[in-house]
Amino acid sequence: MEKTCTLYFVIPCYNEEEVLFEIAKRLSAKLDFLCKQNKISENSRIVFVDDGSHDRTWDIISSFHEKDKRFRGIKLSRNRGHQNALLAGLMSVKDECDAVISMDADLQDDIDASDEMIELWKKGNDIVYGVRGSRKKDGALKRMSARAYYRLLSFMGVEVVYDHADYRLLSKRALDGLAEFKEVNLFLRGIVPMIGYNTAKVTYERGERFAGKSKYPLKKMLKFAWEGISSLSIRPIRMITALGFLIFGVSIIMLSYFLIRHFSGATVPGWTSIAVSVWAIGGLQLLAIGIIGEYIGKMYLETKRRPRYIIEKYLK
Repeated sequence: MEKTCTLYFVIPCYNEEEVLFEIAKRLSAKLDFLCKQNKISENSRIVFVDDGSHDRTWDIISSFHEKDKRFRGIKLSRNRGHQNALLAGLMSVKDECDAVISMDADLQDDIDASDEMIELWKKGNDIVYGVRGSRKKDGALKRMSARAYYRLLSFMGVEVVYDHADYRLLSKRALDGLAEFKEVNLFLRGIVPMIGYNTAKVTYERGERFAGKSKYPLKKMLKFAWEGISSLSIRPIRMITALGFLIFGVSIIMLSYFLIRHFSGATVPGWTSIAVSVWAIGGLQLLAIGIIGEYIGKMYLETKRRPRYIIEKYLK
């Protein structure tokens, strides 16, 4: 007999009033279709997580719940960021379902790809990644920056799935594994591959944002990239150590050179080389202190063990 899945969709939202009606309509139709195909059970649900929105997002989510109990709403006490909002939704439902599919509210992810995700879950995969098939719709700069982003993460020792964001299926076992990661500094794209278990990929074409503005401008994307590197890798510190050894070696060579020049009587005043050396070493020291400070700051936040999110309301 074919295994029936109690499936939950979890969608973090921040000021998404312009897209909520459309994504609710499409997800509701998807649940109806999957139920008729006996792919999922009638206990499956759609969970919107309001990440401290300032518009009508929560009012709209509440109205969905009043009209159709398949819609649930989780309201965070304040804005905690996309990753924490997503984690809040996943952890809130992990004991109620067999699998969860997470996706963004902007409708860029292909909802129909969830059909194949469910099939791959039934074949024994605990994690199924939604991966972009191509970047033809992106401009040249966007494609180049995306490649550089993933290569940088890989070079820094962060294990990520190329062209994957947060569109994925997680089984109950994978959710239990995710719950074991207690860090405050979250980068789920790097943490999920660390869970292990059987994984698979579903390729889909990513569309344009349905409405509203992107919540990830360039400045925020750069911050997000650094968060991933500093949360999951100590390679930047090791690079500083290696650079320190290199400069120390160069200084020994230069010291030998200067001594030879001095004893041979060929000493020439060279304030330019001294000035350049001082500025170079000073800049390197400030950079090193800054990077080390970032790690110390993260350690400070981790030791305080502050809650990653606080749920104000949960509409079941």
